[in-house]
Amino acid sequence: MSERNTLVRSLHDLGLAAWFGGTLMGAVGLNGATAKAHDPAERLALSSLGWAKWAPVQLTALAAHAIGGAGLILGNKGRLAAQPEARTNTNVKLTITLVAAGASLYSGLLGAKMGKSAHEGTEGVTEPSPDASTSLKAAQTKQRALQWLIPALTGTLIVMAAQQGEQQRPAAGWLHRLTKR
Repeated sequence: MSERNTLVRSLHDLGLAAWFGGTLMGAVGLNGATAKAHDPAERLALSSLGWAKWAPVQLTALAAHAIGGAGLILGNKGRLAAQPEARTNTNVKLTITLVAAGASLYSGLLGAKMGKSAHEGTEGVTEPSPDASTSLKAAQTKQRALQWLIPALTGTLIVMAAQQGEQQRPAAGWLHRLTKR
């Protein structure tokens, strides 16, 4: 009889989907749109407001993903012990998850710092104006990289989760039947 992990798999996958989708939409949509504000002082202020509204959802998504991931590890501990490739995938996913969570936290801290400097005005949300303070320029430069790094990391996690799903499938199909003859 197969064991089902529908609840924890759903928490894992929905949390990851929201984390990936939210950060990608924020980089492309929110930061892209607010960079077009006519008043340079509004650019960071509007972006900061949008990210602040998203923060509770992002934290919930991270928590759901973490709870789901822990549940999947517990639910698959026998398979992880017996299958080195599944264990390797899980260890790599855990490492990438921790890096992505750290990057998300750091991005939030940078965003808060940038929001406090909104009065300086900017070329774009992550593009400093020539007369911006050194502190704001540094935060924006780091944020410019993080806004693309986080969706890249979480997108990698989605691919790795699909790979783990494939590892759970029993060998079947015409090739399996052919090799068993």
